[in-house]
Amino acid sequence: MDAQAAAISITGLKVLRGKRLVLPGLDLLVPRGEVVGLLGPSGCGKSTLMRAIVGTQVISAGTVTVLGDTAGSAALRHRVGYMTQEASVYEDLPVADNLSYFAKIVGAPPAQVARVIERTDLGSEAKSMAADLSGGQRSRLSLAIALLGDPELLVLDEPTVGLDPVLRVALWELFAELAAEGTTLLVSSHVMDEATRCDSLLLMREGEIIARETPESLLARTGTDNAEDAFLALIRDAGQPGTSVAEPHVPKHRATGGTP
Repeated sequence: MDAQAAAISITGLKVLRGKRLVLPGLDLLVPRGEVVGLLGPSGCGKSTLMRAIVGTQVISAGTVTVLGDTAGSAALRHRVGYMTQEASVYEDLPVADNLSYFAKIVGAPPAQVARVIERTDLGSEAKSMAADLSGGQRSRLSLAIALLGDPELLVLDEPTVGLDPVLRVALWELFAELAAEGTTLLVSSHVMDEATRCDSLLLMREGEIIARETPESLLARTGTDNAEDAFLALIRDAGQPGTSVAEPHVPKHRATGGTP
C-alpha cells in the first residue's frame, strides 16, 4: 500500500507514559474506505494509538500522518470524527440539543441532526436529557456526534461497549454502510468475536501490532475457527524463532452479517 494513498500512515511511533514505553516504535498503514478493526486486550495500547491518530496524544518520537496531513493539524478538524471510550456529551442538554450544538461547531447543516439520530436509533430519546440516558444510549449519542459533518475518517474507541446484541448488529451494519460510501473507520474492541465484521484487522498486544490481515486469512493461517483462538495462537507463535507479522491484505469491501 502506498503511504501517500493511505488514510493513516505511522512511522516509528513511540509514546511514553511516565517511565513506561506504551508504544515502542510502531509502524502502520490503514487503507481508505474500509472498516479496520483494532483488536486486543485492555491495556495493550489501543486507546493511546487512537489518541495519537486524532492528535490528542503527546508522542515521544515518530510521525503520524492522517489523510495527508499531520495528525492533530487544523486542516483535519472537520475531516476526522472521534468517539472516545467515555461518552463526550453535555448531560444538562437533551439529545437533540447536544447534536445541534456540535453540528454548529463542525459546520454541519441542521438537517444532519435528524439524520444521525435516525442512523444511531436515538429517535425515541431525542428529547431526553443526556443525564437520563443509559450507558448504551450515551455511547450511541457520542457516535452520533462523531458522525456529524460527514468525516472522511472515523476513529471509534470501543463503540459497542454496553450495547445489547441487536444494537451491536445494527451499528456494525452502519459501519459497513459508511465504508461503502467511502468513509474509513478504525474501530477498536476487546471483543474478539467482532473481528469477523471488519474488512481487515490489526491485532495488538503490549504496544505492538502482531497481525495485519483479513479475518479470513487470519483464521486460515492460524488454523482456528474464531478470532480469540487465532489471537492466542499468534501469541504462542510470537515467541518462536522465525515468526513474522503477517503483511496486510487489502480486500474489496464486503457486506457484514451474522452475529457480532
